[in-house]
Amino acid sequence: MSFANLGLSAELVRAVVEHGYTVPTPIQTQAIPAVLAGGDLLAGAQTGTGKTAGFVLPILQRLMTHRVAVHAGGRRPVRVLILTPTRELAAQVAESVRVYGKYAKQACAVVYGGVGIQPQIGELRRGVDILVATPGRLIDLHGQRCVDLSRVEILVLDEADRMLDMGFIRDIRRILAMLPKRRQNLLFSATFSDEIRNLADTLLDRPAMIEVARRNSTVEATTQKVHPVDRDRKRELLSHLIKTRNWFQVLVFTRTKHGANKLAEQLNKDGITALAIHGNKSQGARTRALAEFKTATLQVLVATDIAARGIDIEELPHVVNYDLPNVPEDYVHRIGRTGRAGATGEAISLVCVDEHAFLRDIERLIKREIPSETVAGFEPDRRAIAQPIQQRQQGGARNSHPSRAKSRPRAAATPQSGRGGTETRAKAPANPHTIHGKHVAKGSTLRARHAVASPLPASQGRAPGTSPQAATPAPAHTPKPGVRRFGGRYK
Repeated sequence: MSFANLGLSAELVRAVVEHGYTVPTPIQTQAIPAVLAGGDLLAGAQTGTGKTAGFVLPILQRLMTHRVAVHAGGRRPVRVLILTPTRELAAQVAESVRVYGKYAKQACAVVYGGVGIQPQIGELRRGVDILVATPGRLIDLHGQRCVDLSRVEILVLDEADRMLDMGFIRDIRRILAMLPKRRQNLLFSATFSDEIRNLADTLLDRPAMIEVARRNSTVEATTQKVHPVDRDRKRELLSHLIKTRNWFQVLVFTRTKHGANKLAEQLNKDGITALAIHGNKSQGARTRALAEFKTATLQVLVATDIAARGIDIEELPHVVNYDLPNVPEDYVHRIGRTGRAGATGEAISLVCVDEHAFLRDIERLIKREIPSETVAGFEPDRRAIAQPIQQRQQGGARNSHPSRAKSRPRAAATPQSGRGGTETRAKAPANPHTIHGKHVAKGSTLRARHAVASPLPASQGRAPGTSPQAATPAPAHTPKPGVRRFGGRYK
């Protein structure tokens, strides 16, 4: 299978080949024809699967095929809106549009908080075909009447699970009200929680459903390992591993912003070049840190879960969980940064006695036991007693989440101010249960374990030429292999 066989123009195929890709990934093979067909789409894809090209390429193809006349003195209308949860991911998606649309001549702009708004306003006034945005900044621009969304033809929610996880549900609701009723809706999510199911049920009409990997599965090319260690020797062990194993390009995850800053400072004192990125850092500082990390001039990048969204580095060799996440799904997101596109990678978790319950939750989720290896000289004290981990995030970090262990209560959300695409929003209560179904492409249906009140009012966003259907009418057409189209609302 080649990109040309998927219905893409010679201009798009040329740009893809020049970027070094000749064979589409599974998500691209299934998503591109589905998007070109014009219907709604619900896609389950982990990070690193090539999902961005899976929607960018067919969107560019559709815009090239169906051009809109622009009158003299007029400006291009926004025809495609792509929403992302973070600034880094927005910038990454916009870069993909630029690279793949090299010969397509479609204007693209990216808007997010943390930087000046005036240059973004100027770009919008010149007219754009594709707008990539974080929810907060988009609402600000719309409130200032600097962007017109009344002619949007295609809406993309990229990493929708993370947007809901960050509490953007109210912003999404407001943005949907700005859009025309008739449009194509594409929803991409790494996990299918009850919140995602409810959002899809109100947003999508008879969606094609594809899933390229078992939900919450980890990358096979990634070697996972646990190093038991006392809590107060984690930093010492991390420095030891980096120096003795000569690691470079090490992505380290901490639970809090304060913890990220402190660890980066300590690593630098150990002679290891390190920088921290999180929501409190300026966009310029985050961009510079990422640039240095990608070029391997920076040895270690310390990040929180939210700030790491959008980090796209081919052949990233090492991911370290300095702190285990209290949300098991975040472990999958974290280690998905390595072992991409067939490359090998290593995911190391430094686990103290306080985190044993988190580790059990993670192993239960991924349905495998992670091998444990004690590093000589760093044997943990077997007499150590577990201490409760403070789940209220420090320094304004992301909202806490309940882990699967019932003994750890849910913490209150910490409201944040400002709009930058990475700030935590006030969040509606969420049901922590997720949908455990077989691979959709194999013919299984997606079923919720619990009925949950819909977080959105019934949306009228339909693909052109479609209308609401009964609960279970016959499929409109014979689905292609790997793509299942459900009549009416999916259950």
